[in-house]
Amino acid sequence: MSTGKKIIHVVGTGTIGEPLIGLFTDFADKFGIDEVTFHKRTPLTYERARIEHLMSRGAKLATDDERVSDFEALGHRVSYNAQEALERATVIIDCTPVGNKMKDEHYSKLTNAQGFLAQGSEEGFGKPYARGINEESLEPEEDRFIQIVSCNTHNITTLVKTLTHEDDGSYNLERGNFVCMRRANDITQTNSFIPAPEVGKHGDEDFGTHHAKDANRVFSTLGLDFNLFSSAVKLNTQYMHSIWFNLQLNRDVTLDEVNQRLQSNPRVALTEKKNANLIFSFGRDHGYYGRILSQTVVVTPTLHVRRGRELYGFCFTPQDGNSLISSVAAALWRIEKDWDKVRERISPIRRWVYHEI
Repeated sequence: MSTGKKIIHVVGTGTIGEPLIGLFTDFADKFGIDEVTFHKRTPLTYERARIEHLMSRGAKLATDDERVSDFEALGHRVSYNAQEALERATVIIDCTPVGNKMKDEHYSKLTNAQGFLAQGSEEGFGKPYARGINEESLEPEEDRFIQIVSCNTHNITTLVKTLTHEDDGSYNLERGNFVCMRRANDITQTNSFIPAPEVGKHGDEDFGTHHAKDANRVFSTLGLDFNLFSSAVKLNTQYMHSIWFNLQLNRDVTLDEVNQRLQSNPRVALTEKKNANLIFSFGRDHGYYGRILSQTVVVTPTLHVRRGRELYGFCFTPQDGNSLISSVAAALWRIEKDWDKVRERISPIRRWVYHEI
C-alpha cells in the first residue's frame, strides 16, 4: 500500500518509543517526514493524557481491530488499524521486546517499507548499528533490517573508537575491560526495582556479558575483532547507567593525548561532576524528554594512565539518548540512502548532543 508519503511508524510507546514519537513529530519538517504513526496495544485510563499529548503534536494512533472501540471509549481517535499502519509505513521502528517475533510474523512480509529498526536486545534482527561507529558498513540494498544496539553498547563502542583509533585506520587496543553498573529500572517504570546491588553472571565465555559481545558485533561489521570483556551489576538507583573501563593499549599514551582525543569527538560529553544525580539533573533540565543525546559522558577527573599503556576511567551512559539519535539517523538513512543528507536532516537535534556537562 504505497501512499507516496514518507511515513515513520513506531511500534510501542515505552522508554524509547515515546521520545522517538516526539522527535519525529516535533522535527517532521526538518527530517523530511510527512506523517508519524504509532501502535499502542493496550488502552489504559491512566495513560490517556500521555497518548493524547502525542496525538496533539501530530502523531496518529494505530491499534489492533479488537481494541479500537476501547481506545475510542477513552476519547482517543484511532486513525488506522495495526496492519494498515504497517502497510503504509516507509520505516518501521519496533520499540518492543518482541522485535524478532514481529519480524518473522509481519515485517518480513511487507514490501512497501524501506526499512525496519529494532532496539537493544533484539540480536539477529538485522545489522547492529551505533551512530558514529559503523555507518560505512551499512549497504542501502542489503540492510533493510537494522538493530540499534543498547545504550551501554553505544558507550563502549564510542570509548573504544575515540580512545584507540589511529590516523592510519588501525586500533591501538590490546584488550578492553568494562564493568557496566546499570540502573535498576527507568523512572517511568514502577516494577523491577531492587533493594540492594545485584551482580550479574558472565553468560558468554569470550565476552562475559552481552555488552562487550554486542560491541564486538558492531565492530565486526567493519571486519574488526577485538578482545573485549564486560561484567554487569545492577544498582538500586533509577538515575542512569555508569561504566568503569580499562583499555590496555599496545603503545604508550599520555593523559594529555587521552583528553585531546575525547575533546575532539563532538559526540562525547565531558564532565567534572562525579555524581550520577547531577548528570541526570542536567538531562532533566536541558535535554530532550530529559535525555542527553551524547554517546557517553566521561568523568575527566577519573581518567588515569598507568605504566603508559593502561587507561582507566569512569563514564555515564545518557539514559537511552544515544539509542534515540542512532534510531533517528538510521531511519532517515533508510529513506535518504545518503549519510550527508542525514547529517543535514538531524542538525536541529544536535543542540542536545552536549560536549560539556
